[in-house]
Amino acid sequence: MPDTKKLVIVESPTKVKSIAQYLGEGYEVMASVGHIRDLIEPKNLPAELKKGPLGKFSVDVENGFEPYYVVSDQKRKTVSDLKRALKNADELLLATDEDREGEAIAWHLIEELKPTVPVRRMVFHEITREAIEAARENTRDIDIALVDAQETRRILDRLYGYEVSPVLWRKVGPGLSAGRVQSAATRLVVDRERERLAFVAASYWDLTARLASEADAASAARENDDTFDARLVRLDGRRIATGRDFDDRGSLKSDAVTLDESVARALADAVAQKSTAISVTKVESKPFSRRPAAPFTTSTLQQEAARKLRFSARQTMSVAQSLYENGYITYMRTDSPSLSQQATKAARAQAASLYGSETVPEKPRQYTGKSKSAQEAHEAIRPSGETFRTPDDVARSLRGNDLRLYELIWKRTVASQMADAKGQTASVTIEARVTEGEQKGRVAEFSASGTVITFRGFLLAYEEGTDEERTSGQEPSQSKLPPLAEGQALAAREVEAKGHETTPPPRFTEASLVKKLEELGVGRPSTYASIISTIVDRGYVTPRGQALVPSWIAFSVVRLLEDYFGDLVQYDFTAEMENDLDRIANGEAGRVDWLTSFYFGSDKHRGLRQVIDNLGEIDARTINSIRIDDDITLRIGKYGPYLETAEEGSETPRRVNIPDSLAPDELTPAKARELVEAPVATDRVIGVNPDTGKNIVAKDGRYGPYVTEVDPETAASEAAEATAAETKTAKKKAAAVKPRTASLFKSMDLASIDLDTALKLLDLPRVVGTDPESGDEILAQNGRYGPYLKKGTDTRTLPSEDDIFAIDLAGALELYAQPKYGARRAASALKEFDADPVSGKPIRLKDGRFGPYVTDGETNATIPKSESIDEVDFDRAVQLLADKRAKGPAKPKKKAPAKKAPAKKAPAKKAATTKSSATAKKTSTTKKAGTATSTTSQKAAPKK
Repeated sequence: MPDTKKLVIVESPTKVKSIAQYLGEGYEVMASVGHIRDLIEPKNLPAELKKGPLGKFSVDVENGFEPYYVVSDQKRKTVSDLKRALKNADELLLATDEDREGEAIAWHLIEELKPTVPVRRMVFHEITREAIEAARENTRDIDIALVDAQETRRILDRLYGYEVSPVLWRKVGPGLSAGRVQSAATRLVVDRERERLAFVAASYWDLTARLASEADAASAARENDDTFDARLVRLDGRRIATGRDFDDRGSLKSDAVTLDESVARALADAVAQKSTAISVTKVESKPFSRRPAAPFTTSTLQQEAARKLRFSARQTMSVAQSLYENGYITYMRTDSPSLSQQATKAARAQAASLYGSETVPEKPRQYTGKSKSAQEAHEAIRPSGETFRTPDDVARSLRGNDLRLYELIWKRTVASQMADAKGQTASVTIEARVTEGEQKGRVAEFSASGTVITFRGFLLAYEEGTDEERTSGQEPSQSKLPPLAEGQALAAREVEAKGHETTPPPRFTEASLVKKLEELGVGRPSTYASIISTIVDRGYVTPRGQALVPSWIAFSVVRLLEDYFGDLVQYDFTAEMENDLDRIANGEAGRVDWLTSFYFGSDKHRGLRQVIDNLGEIDARTINSIRIDDDITLRIGKYGPYLETAEEGSETPRRVNIPDSLAPDELTPAKARELVEAPVATDRVIGVNPDTGKNIVAKDGRYGPYVTEVDPETAASEAAEATAAETKTAKKKAAAVKPRTASLFKSMDLASIDLDTALKLLDLPRVVGTDPESGDEILAQNGRYGPYLKKGTDTRTLPSEDDIFAIDLAGALELYAQPKYGARRAASALKEFDADPVSGKPIRLKDGRFGPYVTDGETNATIPKSESIDEVDFDRAVQLLADKRAKGPAKPKKKAPAKKAPAKKAPAKKAATTKSSATAKKTSTTKKAGTATSTTSQKAAPKK
C-alpha cells in the first residue's frame, strides 16, 4: 500500500504549486476548480422527479426548501480524481477561500467525497509560507452558518429568477432574465436615465475677472506678474445664481439673482473701466489638513481601478484573483478596511524608508468599516508578507495589468499609514464699484481662493481619484494666490462674461455604480463584478466610454417589475435581504424560516408565491410603450425600439426606426419630431435593371437600408386594384418567388446610392476567379458576421466590405495561402495557458470569425463582449470552458421528447443510465440528511 499523505483541496489550480511547496512532503495538494456541484436544471431532473415538488425549481419548497444538487458533467473527472487521492490520505484539509462561497464549496466537497478520515478546515488570508504554515496549525470545523447563508442565497436566486423571468418572457421579450440584485442594479441605471430624460437645462451668466495689484497692472509686460482669477458672487448685495440654484426642471429654487447675457456683458464692460474702483475687502486664511484614504476593500478597489486604470469591475477582480493566488496580495474579497499589526508595521516602515520618517505619524492609523459582514474577512486588500515588495521589486515577475494593479494596491496601503497632508487655504473677497456709465453705482463682489500645501505627507505616495460629478459652473478657483491685504487696490486686466447651462445628473460609471450599490446595501462587494457583467451581457446596459447607458428594453423590464413586483426592486427591501443573509451567516436566523417567509409570505411582507399567483392581467403594450410627445409614442418591439405616430388618411400608424447610436436621454420630443418629420428615404426608385426591366428600389427596413428589385406592373396593379382575396393570392405568390434584395454596406448612404452600385450589390456573391490548383470558384460576399471569401467550404475573412468589390484573384489566393484567421492572430495578442484541469490539454486564446474565444482543442468558449482579451487569465479561461461544457449536454436533451414515442421503452433507457441518475438521487438524499444533522456530522469528522 502506498504511503499515506494528507490531502489538501484548494479551489484554484494556480494555488496548487505554491501551497504544495510551502507544506512540503507528506501533503498532496489538489484543486476542485471552484464548485463541484450545483442545483440541477429542472429539465434535467430524473423523469420520476419532474412532476413532484422538485419539478419547478429543483428545490423542494414544500419540504424545508431542500435543494437537489448534482455534480456537473465537467467536474466528474475532478471528483473521481479527488476520491482516488482521498483513498490514500489519512487526513483531509479543505483549504478553499475564506468567504461564504468558499465555505460552501468545502461543505459540498465533504458531502460528495464522504471522507472516512478526519476532516479539518484550513483558512488563510494570503499565500505566503508564514500564512500557510499558520493555517495548517490553526484549523477549524466547517462553519455551518456560513454554508447556510450561501445556500440560502443560491436558493433565493433560483426562486426569484425562475418565478419572475417567465413573466418577462411573456410580456417583454424572450431570453430576458430577472435577478434579485441585477434587477435593482438595472433599475438604478434606468432611474438615472429617467432623470436625464426629464431634465430641463437652465441658462445663466456670470463674470470672471483677471485681477492684479495696481503696481503689477502698470507693468503688464512683466513675465511673472502676480495675476489671479476671481469670479462674481454678488451684485448689489444679492447672491448671483449658479447651477446649484436651479432644479432639474430648469426653475430657480432660491432667491439668487440670475444674470442674462445683456446684463452680464454690460457689467463686464463697466467693471473693466479704469474708473471702476476695485479693492480687497476681506482676506481669510485657514489651515488645510487632509487624511489618507483607508486601505482597499473589494468595493473601493473596484472603484479606484475603474477611475485610475480604466478597468471594468470584472477585470479588476480577475487581475486581483491572479495576484492573490500567486502570492502578491492578500485575499481580494473583503468588506474590512483594517490592517493587521504585521501589515501596519510593514507599511509604516516602508513609508519611513522611502519618504522620510517625518511622513509617518506617531501612532499607527486604525481603520474600521461600516459593513456588518466585515467579520467574514480578516483584513483589507494589501501586499502580502511581513515586508511589502515595492513595484520595482516585482517588476521582473509582473507585467501589464498585473503590475499596474499591484502598484495601486501597494501605494494605497503605504499611504494609509502616512501623515496628513497640510497647508493653508486662503479666501479673498474683492469689491468693484462702478463709477461711470449705465451701470454707475453698482457694486460687484468677486471671490477667489487658493490652496498652498506646506507638507505633502501621504500625497507623496498616493492621491485618491474622484467620480464625475455635476458642476455648478461656479466653483471657486483653487490656484495659488499672490500676497494680498485688506484695502489693497487692484486693477482689472480682463473681465469676461460667460454663459453656462446646468447639466443633467451624470450617468453611472462602473465605479459610481459600485459606490451606489454599496451605499444602498444592495448586493455585496464580492458580487458587484458579476452584477455589472450580467446586466451588460443581458443587453440591459451598454458601456459608452466609461458611462453605462440603459437600453430601451431595460426600461420595459424595470417598469414591469416596478408595477407588478414593487417590493422586489425596492432598494431598501433588497438591502434588507442582504442583512438577513448576514444574520443567517452569524447564526442569528434560520435558513428554512427565512426562505419560508420570503416565498410564502409573513406578517412583514407578501410572499413571492402570492405575488405571482395574484398578478392579474398585464397589458404588454402598455409596459412596452413610452409617450414621447402628444402624438408620438415609443414602442419596444420584438425587433427593437421604434417610434409610432398617426398617419393622416390611414388607420395604420406609421413606424419610424430609431438610430442605434441614439441614447434614451437623447430622444427628446424635439428629436422624436425631427425623426418623424425627416424626409422618408425609403422606396426610392434608383433606376431600371437593363437585364430584367425591373425597378431597382432603395428601402429602409427594420434591419437597416437595402436595395431590391420590384416589378413595376405588378406593383401598380396591386396598389390600384387589389381586393382582399387578391391581396392574399399576391402574398402567396410573393412568398413563392422572393425578389432579390441586398443590404447596403456601412459606408453607403441610402439617399445617394446609384444604380451601378445597387446592381453590384444585387449580383453578390461576386466571382473573384478560379483557384488554379483546385479548380474551385472563389466568391466574395457579405454575411451575418461580415465580409468574407468562400472557396467550397473554406472561408477567409475580408478586412472590409469594400474589399468584396476590390479584391482580385491574386489577393484572394494570397489570403488563402495564410493560415485561417492568421492575419488577425498577429493583431489579437493571443495567449497560451497551462493545461485545462478537465481535459488535460493546453488552453489557447484565439480570435475567430465570431470574436475572441478560448479553447482546449475540444471545447470552444466565446469571451463575452463585456470583457477584453487582456482580462482573460488562466482561471477565467478555465471557468469559461467549464461553463460551456455545462451548457453543452443540455442541448441534445431537447430531442428527448421525439425519442419517447414508444413510452414503454422508457424504463429500459433509464436502466441504461442508472449510474448517473442514481448518483444524482443519492446526492440529493445525502444533502437532506446532511442538512438535518449538519452540525453534528461536520463536527464529528475531525475527531476520527
